Amino acid sequence: MKSALITGASGGIGSALCRAFAAEGYAVAIHYHAKKQEAALLARDIRDNFGVNAQIFYADVADCQSVNALFDAVEKEMGTVDVLINNAGIAQQKLFTDITPEEWRAMTATNLDGVFYCCQQALKRFMLPRHSGVICNISSMWGQVGASCEVHYSAAKAGVIGLTKALAKEVGLSGVRVNCIAPGVIMTDMMKGFDEQTLRALRDETPLNVLGTSKDVADAAVFLCSDKARFITGQILGVNGGFVI
Repeated sequence: MKSALITGASGGIGSALCRAFAAEGYAVAIHYHAKKQEAALLARDIRDNFGVNAQIFYADVADCQSVNALFDAVEKEMGTVDVLINNAGIAQQKLFTDITPEEWRAMTATNLDGVFYCCQQALKRFMLPRHSGVICNISSMWGQVGASCEVHYSAAKAGVIGLTKALAKEVGLSGVRVNCIAPGVIMTDMMKGFDEQTLRALRDETPLNVLGTSKDVADAAVFLCSDKARFITGQILGVNGGFVI
């Protein structure tokens, strides 16, 4: 049985990713940071409904030693990682001139450094020795085009895109594929702070005139990590309804 490690798995997109890979028969390593109860309930739900192994693992992805401990635990309990989904992330809306150095460091540490730490551990421990594996990084359409009042978020997510492209070139000969999904406006808990007028405006700006769901992102990730995408690497797949073309 193949296994998938999904970071930030207790959130909206993360939980959808876990269920989508479980439906494909993957054992699922569910990473959490603050939401232990939600992660535990998700693991139980996956075991009950999909009949696959699902376990929870704590880490602060912004901390290298914490990520090392995460992979130690996953290796001990799950054996290996065939697929890594780097989904953990934070967001903040703030004027650029008001962003503090601490907020900048927190954003880049979680959204970019965490991807670096997890990719490095997955490659060194599992994928490069076996000449096999798939990494899918979750960026954002704002990493492609930038967003006003989200400069630190946009910069970190743009870094994920650059990392994806460069890493795909480096590890391709080792049989490892690396791709990236850049979601558009996805209706998760992060969107709860937006009023209906703002959501309507975002919907109107989207050529398909609908907003995305977590399942839309999860379905794209399953495809990119499957054998159907065996000739796809270093690519940025926009799941955004046409918002960014």
